Formats: sequence, structure tokens, C-alpha cells
Amino acid sequence: MLLPKKVKHRKQQRGMLRGRATQKVNLDFGTVGLRAIEGSWLTGRQIEAARRAMTRFIQRGGKIWIRIFPDKSVTFKGLEVGMGGGKGAVDHFVAVVKAGTILFEMDGVPVATARQALRLAAYKLPVRTKIVVKGEI
Repeated sequence: MLLPKKVKHRKQQRGMLRGRATQKVNLDFGTVGLRAIEGSWLTGRQIEAARRAMTRFIQRGGKIWIRIFPDKSVTFKGLEVGMGGGKGAVDHFVAVVKAGTILFEMDGVPVATARQALRLAAYKLPVRTKIVVKGEI
């Protein structure tokens, strides 16, 4: 599961998820990619599940690039804990994904196979996505 080895600040504020992405919007490594249509938080578990689905479908052929990393901490205060007492402990990490971000890229396999693998990966994610191919954009 993806999570940072070390962080400068243990707890973060939630932030806003408005607007479109300005970074990671082009296919820089592969020829086929998976683009987010809407913004969301993706946990390390969801990213890993999508990666496994793609890798198994292409039978460990080709190359996959994961363009996002969960580096934002999410805290959880626990059930039946009263108000006050400060912020809760870090529960898990998420990647902040804005609309238009490329999530995964793939190369080294036929485009039809890559499309099918990315479609299987998209089922694992809580965000609407679109498959993009270099040259068709």
C-alpha cells in the first residue's frame, strides 16, 4: 500500500477540491492513460487495487506508470469520543485528484488490451474516468 515514509507535518487541513488540474494533464510516459473527469480523494488502497487489476490483466507485460501518490493525511477521531480533546490521530493517506488529472499511464501492450486493463482499473476507483490515447486527444 502506498504511503509516505516521512512527512514534515503529521496532520493537515482538509482543503478545497474545486477547479481543474493544471499539472499531470498530459500523457508524458505512456501511450494510453486514465484521466479523472471529476475531483476526489483516492486512498492508497484504491490506487493499489487499480494497479493490481491492470497488472493482472496485461499478465505483467508492458509498463505501467502511477502518476498520483497519497501524501495527504486524513485523521479520524474514533467512535463515541466526545467533542473537544483536539484533532484525532492519522488514520490513512489520500491523493488529492482534481478533474483532468492523469491517474495511470500504460505502454508496451496493444491499445485494445490497454483500454480493457484501464477499464478494469476504473471500476476500482470512486471517481468518474475517461481513457485517453496519445494522438487522439
